[in-house]
Amino acid sequence: MAGLVGNLLILFFVFQNICLGFRSSLSVFKRYKETTRLLSNECPGSDRPVISVGLSDFALDIRMRGVTPKQSDTYLCMSVPLPVDDEAYVVDFKPHASMDTVHHMLLFGCNEPSSTENYWDCDKGTCKDKSNILYAWARNAPPTRLPKGVGFRVGGETGGRYFVLQVHYGDISAFRDKHKDCSGVTLHLTHQKQPLIAGMYLMMSVNTVIPPGEKVVDADIACHYKRFPMHLFAYRVHTHRLGKVVSGYRVRNGQWTLIGRQSPQLPQAFYPVEHPVDVSYDDILAARCVFSGEGRTTETHIGGTANDEMCNFYIMYYMEAKHAVSYMTCTQNMNPEMFRNIPQEANIPIPVKSDMLKMMHGHHEETKDTDKSSLLQQAKKEEGEILDQDFHIEEAVEWPGLDLKLGQVSGLALDPENNLVIFHRGDHVWDENSFDSKFVYQQRGLGPIEQNTIIVLNPSNAKLLNSVGKSLFYLPHGLSIDKNGNYWATDVALHQVFKLGANNKEPLLILGVALQPGSDKNHFCQPTDVAVDPITGSIYVSDGYCNSRIIQFSPNGLYMMQWGEETSLGRARPGQFRIPHSLALIPDFSQLCVADRENGRIQCFRLETGEFIREIKHKSFGRELFAVSYAPGGLLFAVNGMPYPGEAEPVQGFVMNFSTGEIIDTFIPVRKSFEMPHDVVASADKTVFVGDVHARAVWKFASTEKMEHRSVKKAGIEVQEIKESERIVEARLKNNPESTESLKKQEKQHLVQQTRTGVSFVLITTLLIIPVVVLLAILVFIRWRKTTVYGADGEHKLDSSSGRILGRLRGKGSGGLNLGNFFASHKGYSRKGFDRLSTEGSDQEKDEDDGTDSEEECSAPPPPSAPSSS
Repeated sequence: MAGLVGNLLILFFVFQNICLGFRSSLSVFKRYKETTRLLSNECPGSDRPVISVGLSDFALDIRMRGVTPKQSDTYLCMSVPLPVDDEAYVVDFKPHASMDTVHHMLLFGCNEPSSTENYWDCDKGTCKDKSNILYAWARNAPPTRLPKGVGFRVGGETGGRYFVLQVHYGDISAFRDKHKDCSGVTLHLTHQKQPLIAGMYLMMSVNTVIPPGEKVVDADIACHYKRFPMHLFAYRVHTHRLGKVVSGYRVRNGQWTLIGRQSPQLPQAFYPVEHPVDVSYDDILAARCVFSGEGRTTETHIGGTANDEMCNFYIMYYMEAKHAVSYMTCTQNMNPEMFRNIPQEANIPIPVKSDMLKMMHGHHEETKDTDKSSLLQQAKKEEGEILDQDFHIEEAVEWPGLDLKLGQVSGLALDPENNLVIFHRGDHVWDENSFDSKFVYQQRGLGPIEQNTIIVLNPSNAKLLNSVGKSLFYLPHGLSIDKNGNYWATDVALHQVFKLGANNKEPLLILGVALQPGSDKNHFCQPTDVAVDPITGSIYVSDGYCNSRIIQFSPNGLYMMQWGEETSLGRARPGQFRIPHSLALIPDFSQLCVADRENGRIQCFRLETGEFIREIKHKSFGRELFAVSYAPGGLLFAVNGMPYPGEAEPVQGFVMNFSTGEIIDTFIPVRKSFEMPHDVVASADKTVFVGDVHARAVWKFASTEKMEHRSVKKAGIEVQEIKESERIVEARLKNNPESTESLKKQEKQHLVQQTRTGVSFVLITTLLIIPVVVLLAILVFIRWRKTTVYGADGEHKLDSSSGRILGRLRGKGSGGLNLGNFFASHKGYSRKGFDRLSTEGSDQEKDEDDGTDSEEECSAPPPPSAPSSS
């Protein structure tokens, strides 16, 4: 019997080694050499990457395959497949690198790496799908050990099947001898099921700007935690040279509990949390990085080179296996005011020995090629430029869009030329008779809308440029436009999504089955909006009134994945929807934000994975938030719904800082009130359009700076330019800096009124005198010539001569003297007061010969009012 058992054990070991591809029984940890520079012929792990460590454990060596970076600040990536198909757990990490050659390393887990090459430039990306950070190393950090019973889950049905190592080579002077680098990390994995699953929570500032010479600059990050409880056991801080101290906290009921605090100039290891901290639903995680700009002569921004900075606070945590999430991020500051109560220790730098301060990070001093700088960094620079305290938008009262004859306005978008595109319902309406209890459209007998439902307008004067969409739609809803100018539209009656070319009558692509609601991969149920990723071409559909999900399709319309669920009883949780009504794609941050209408909030998700990132919710939103739009540079715009009976929150528009979620301005129309603002779209120059489904109107709003052509200074207000029709009047007004906004407006209006009055008086007087003087001079001259030269023929010459001269002063077909037309030919001069106003900026007052048939294409009989459910 003993012999049989022994033979079975031998067969088990042989089978295990064959399946895992082990080539040696020696533990890889015996070969570990810390911070040693290795030549290409000494790279361990290249021939034996997997080594058995007992019955159920093995080690995986992940090393750069003998690389020599060619320039400083190079990021190189390489991948290693998980050598097993079944589930395994990473329970230990041991780094193999030296800060003499490597600035930092990151290890990701995913299902498909961005490249199949031996190694590649990380500018191509790390993973094609969802990537999770498993490990980070910098500045000769020691090995990281996980608590007993805790592991990062890999393989199986839910875990990643590849490891991707990213190595950042800073200053490549260490490679002058052209040696080959084999830096990396060794993983200890086990097949034993771990009761607790580890994950990484990354807190990261993305918009910090450090002014030159500034002694103290704080970068603050804070997010509400909206998941199952997690337990924090290790932390790591990361900045570049200007960082002095980084601190992280859990905030519960106003109480700040320290997670970890460290100098980023010390070895950037994962340090154990001194007193383990648990985090529960609705706690706040907060972090602060303290920088100094002393010694710098230019602004320092967030980025990946020596002249940039970073503010990262990594947290390793574990959760119960059934609730585990492997990776979460926080990049905003939800409440700047809360940091007034941060413990004083967070502001005190940690002393570092002088010899440590002398050690460089390894970054090269020259900046990376600007073509390779990240979109994120550029977006943050733009945001810093436009987000100022004086920002305010108001209705552009000269906009004639309120006079357009439209049906229910359901969608708005801006095309690549920045023209306004309106999606409306013509003579169809959505009311209580439109659908049955199973969401089947009941008014099919009406047929499709016979008017052009998509109209393109000049954003300045609302003149019609193009119109399409006739006889295609039954009940239009959402509209977006991709980078190629294609229209993407949803129809809640057809339960379909359409892709249309700007000049094509037939759809280029249709998703969903006509008039058939459903909840599977091929059906929608009243889909509300579409967004198209300008980088990948992926299509995102919010579905919708009777489904609570976001669906991702490939550029050619193949189903890829979906996320979201119906809101449960009680407080709405992350990823739950009650009518996902509007989408805003933020390519700068690789996020998709959703107006969760009946939950009165905005939810943002990671594009690649659908992972929940954060919630933006304010009391002033009220119960409903209809639409959201993003403007390049970091501004988020939204519109809410009418308040419920007994509630006071007004219907209005909101301007928010995307990074923090903070409301920086609100806006309402002045000529006509919002009834049900249904969609909003904003351009990079902060021009905003709002479409109202009940008012059947489109409002235009613009920043006060743009509308008034003014620049605001601390010392006063300088009126740089006021343009009225074709007249330019320059004036300067110095105000008391402590004046109220109302006084500033009154004074400016008074100035403009005075200028108009004074100029008009001078012009009238001058224009009355000049003709008299000219005629007198002509008469004197002719009389003199007649008496001295022509004799009796002088009268005839006078008539003809004076006729030619006066003829030049006559307007077109005027039959007499028209001073307005004559002086209007001079640039900058107004015809106001002498001739009718120019109509070049408006189509409200047209010339008789300026005929157009645009009215017929975009008008519709006024349909009855629709309920709030539309």
